Amino acid sequence: MADRAVVAELEETWRSLLALGGELDEADWDRATDCPGWTVRDQYSHVVGTECSFLARGARAGDEAFGPHVHNEIGQFNEREVRSRQGRSGAEILAELTEVSALRLEALRAMGDEDFTTDSWTPAGPGTYEGFMRIRVFDGWVHEQDVRRAVDRPGHLSGAAAERSLDQVVSATPFIVGKRAGAPDGATVTFSVTGPVDRTWAVGVEGRRARPLDDVPESPTATLTTDFATFMVLACGRRDPAAALEDGRVQVGGDASLGRAVATNLAFTI
Repeated sequence: MADRAVVAELEETWRSLLALGGELDEADWDRATDCPGWTVRDQYSHVVGTECSFLARGARAGDEAFGPHVHNEIGQFNEREVRSRQGRSGAEILAELTEVSALRLEALRAMGDEDFTTDSWTPAGPGTYEGFMRIRVFDGWVHEQDVRRAVDRPGHLSGAAAERSLDQVVSATPFIVGKRAGAPDGATVTFSVTGPVDRTWAVGVEGRRARPLDDVPESPTATLTTDFATFMVLACGRRDPAAALEDGRVQVGGDASLGRAVATNLAFTI
């Protein structure tokens, strides 16, 4: 029997992380990444630690003091997992990811439809277990990209996991347009992402509520066009959007003020 789509996407993400990790030398593991305070080693430790929590083997909470980059309880959880692996070699962390990902795949493949549709806490609010696993695909893929930028090894910018990761951002664009950018009633914004993952979609504001539109309008109020990698970096808050606007990687059309407001407020991750 073929894997459920989200299970196959998780396997794809973990395999890609393992393959990338196998290319790194010890200097690479200590390189800083776009996540404040985190090295490449810490990125892998976060992914491993989160998956360990599903196996009831996460780091124990204590009375630790956390740095200014830790803003909430999820951040504290992440930081504990990272700290618990400090001092380990890259090879040791990869060995743990190999073990943990195999155990997680075994558990996921043993689950039935009712297990995936059951109510579950997720970092985005109440949802289903399958919804949580879709977020895990997104999280793993995003942190893999953090590593790839840090060690200058671009890749894995196409495929099912990349598509799923874009899905997660697309679902947040009504919030970005309506709440963060403050688009007025009646406004429409079209997003065009180009590259290995290519997609166009639109959000409209009606009754002061932003929602996805079934069809892309011929004359939207504002447009935003960029490549897939840049869009994901900005949506995850990894880089300053001002630079991407300045050098043309992000282009806005129509109402320039609204377009820039959307571009500068893309970051939505916690």
